[in-house]
Amino acid sequence: MKTKYTITDRIITKVTGWIAGITILCLAVWAIYSAWEFHEYEQTNDAQVQEYVNPVISRAGGFIVAVKFEENQHVKKGDTLLLIDNREYTLQAAQTTAAIQKTEAQLQVLESNIHTLQKNAGSAKAQIKASAAKVWKQKLDFDRYSHLYKEESATKQQLENVQATLDINSSEYQSAQENYGAAASKIDDIIAEKSVLKAEIVRLKALLDRNKLDVDYTVITAAYDGRMGRRTVEVGQMINTGEVLAYIVDNETDKWVVANYKETQIASMHIGDSVKFVADAFPDREFKGTIISLSPATGSSFSLLPPDNSTGNYVKIVQRVPVRIKIDADEQQLPLLKVGMNVNVYVPKNQRHHG
Repeated sequence: MKTKYTITDRIITKVTGWIAGITILCLAVWAIYSAWEFHEYEQTNDAQVQEYVNPVISRAGGFIVAVKFEENQHVKKGDTLLLIDNREYTLQAAQTTAAIQKTEAQLQVLESNIHTLQKNAGSAKAQIKASAAKVWKQKLDFDRYSHLYKEESATKQQLENVQATLDINSSEYQSAQENYGAAASKIDDIIAEKSVLKAEIVRLKALLDRNKLDVDYTVITAAYDGRMGRRTVEVGQMINTGEVLAYIVDNETDKWVVANYKETQIASMHIGDSVKFVADAFPDREFKGTIISLSPATGSSFSLLPPDNSTGNYVKIVQRVPVRIKIDADEQQLPLLKVGMNVNVYVPKNQRHHG
């Protein structure tokens, strides 16, 4: 029995053949291009865009009274991000200020006391001189009456009266010396107290500076120009010192790509080599870059628990070496690349190096 093909069958067969041929041709071109790229470039898809993403950390605890930013918002250096209730810190600063004023007043009282005691000491010193003069005069009288008594020109009663007066003057002289010593000792004590109060004022002033810092810390500002990331706080929330409140992406530093190449791929790589890369988000765009550093160790060596191959059952695994690449892009291209984006990196194998 003879099979008959309709015109439609012949057209379908012809079209199918053309499609198969074109598909095979495209696959062949893709294979050739891939083989050429493999020959010309060291490639990896284990690469991400990196940029400094820093946490916004509270340096003071308290209740949040205002949140001045939204997620993904652009901020300038010095812009207020958060406000913390500062009343407790303001009261602490006021208490410390009052303590300083009280201590300074006490210091003034001591200064006045020293002035008074110095006058008393001067008076006691003058009294010593006067008493010494009396003792000297009375001693001369006693010596004279003693001589007269021996010659029976003076009575014993007269001699005893002169002796008593000499003893009284001697006691007054000794008392004047003791008064002067006591006044001088009190002055030394007050001078020591002044040193203690001066040290206390220094301590309180340092504490006041700390209190003022705490007040300043209740206003959290942007440390640099950047873009806000995820925020984790709301008005009325109680926060602690050191708590992460948000994240900010630093606009003042360059972006870069970290490409984790296999250890078998980095032999021909050098600092300064030109590279190209394509972001998964923009497959039709090609970006340029320059190698600025190669890691001094493999990625696994920096892990929290580096593998110890001497523990047994060793299985050889090809390690990855992070390669840092500076992005050479203009102001229009650079904002397209976000932190964490996956990229495919191509480093030419044959580049001229000037040593």
